Amino acid sequence: MFKEYKTIKEVVGPLMLVENVEGVKFNELVEIVTGSGETRRGRVLEVDRDKALVQLFENSQGLQISKSRARFLGRSLELAVSEDMLGRVFDGLGNPRDGGAPVIAEKRMDVNGEPINPAARDYPNEFIQTGVSAIDGLNTLVRGQKLPVFSMSGLPHAELAAQIARQARVLKSDEKFAVVFAAVGITYEEADYFIRDFQETGAITRTVLFTNLANDPAIERIATPKMALTAAEYLAYDLGMHVLVIITDITNYCEALREVSAARKEVPGRRGYPGYLYTDLAAMYERAGRIRGKKGSITQIPILTMPEDDKTHPIPDLTGYITEGQIILSRELYKKGVTPPIDVLPSLSRLKDKGIGTGKTREDHADTMNQLFSAYARGKEAKELAAILGEAALSDTDKLYAKFAEAFEREYVSQGFHVNRSIEETLDLGWKLLRILPRSELKRIKEAYIEKYLKND
Repeated sequence: MFKEYKTIKEVVGPLMLVENVEGVKFNELVEIVTGSGETRRGRVLEVDRDKALVQLFENSQGLQISKSRARFLGRSLELAVSEDMLGRVFDGLGNPRDGGAPVIAEKRMDVNGEPINPAARDYPNEFIQTGVSAIDGLNTLVRGQKLPVFSMSGLPHAELAAQIARQARVLKSDEKFAVVFAAVGITYEEADYFIRDFQETGAITRTVLFTNLANDPAIERIATPKMALTAAEYLAYDLGMHVLVIITDITNYCEALREVSAARKEVPGRRGYPGYLYTDLAAMYERAGRIRGKKGSITQIPILTMPEDDKTHPIPDLTGYITEGQIILSRELYKKGVTPPIDVLPSLSRLKDKGIGTGKTREDHADTMNQLFSAYARGKEAKELAAILGEAALSDTDKLYAKFAEAFEREYVSQGFHVNRSIEETLDLGWKLLRILPRSELKRIKEAYIEKYLKND
């Protein structure tokens, strides 16, 4: 039986205070019925004795508290899930946005989910091919991993996100692969780009798309990633699918958290973000992984734009602590016309060694990866030295390294957003570039691999 109250005391921004309540629980769903009969939704954010603080999902504009009543539903926010979600577009609260009928639910799941028991986690060790050389060859993504992309304002992270969503697949596996894509706080143009791209390439058939637009309420922004992860958990653990979850942009999610925190008059933490930002992000990121005894898995790629291009800003800083590495996009490379502009040296995948090698990618993967990293780092140093002292100051070997760095950025990193390279093509391209250097410089590769793969065509 629903409990209804006409004791709404005040409304401040997205928050509403209801007094003289009984038996109300944290996170419980609330319906606010206005005097005109319109229904708005919210959830209980805080309970203090007989007072409940309600967070509204919709705008509070025009709400007359004297003529409205609050109805507490006795359950938390849920998502109707079914395999029919694949190929559909939803808003940030799980309502159809593509003009189609509502999903006929196989079951309803609480969007807050449950953290995976660490003892039940299985170690990520299977390679996921994204088709992007800078990721596959050097900062490999592994099934069950959390690997964020750190971008900057104006860089093409949306194009990279769409490319990974289109191209990603688990090699040597006949199990189903699905993508859950959550777009948080984006513009109408960006939302239209993602939907059109997935429809034109056919990727929409294996994708569930949640879109929260910039003009949607901030509260919906907070719910969107949870909706996406709930859909992913159903596809992975109930249907046994490999699921890749891409969330863009985490910065918009954190800004919404800060907005609600300020409305609640909470004591701010770093840069005005709430003190619980770390635990909130961790609760979201840690819903990725593999569980022993379950066929499915959730791999997560959160994308965030670093405010003021600052890696030490709380959002990228805390994200880096929780996740297993980061892919960093570079403004300097983007100005040079490198797409995707992935800066491979500061980028890192902490689990890359677990997903490569014989039986997973190829036997020479680890050695060539280390050699390419080393050669590119030395080539960049040589170019910097030439810029200061002139090219005449470089030795012949240094000149070759500088040439290698140029070719590496132009051919290996820069592949455009519509080229899908297999891991064999990526590894062969690495060997082709290493031919620029004298054989004596390939000190990080086993001699047997040099004999087998360093062919001079």
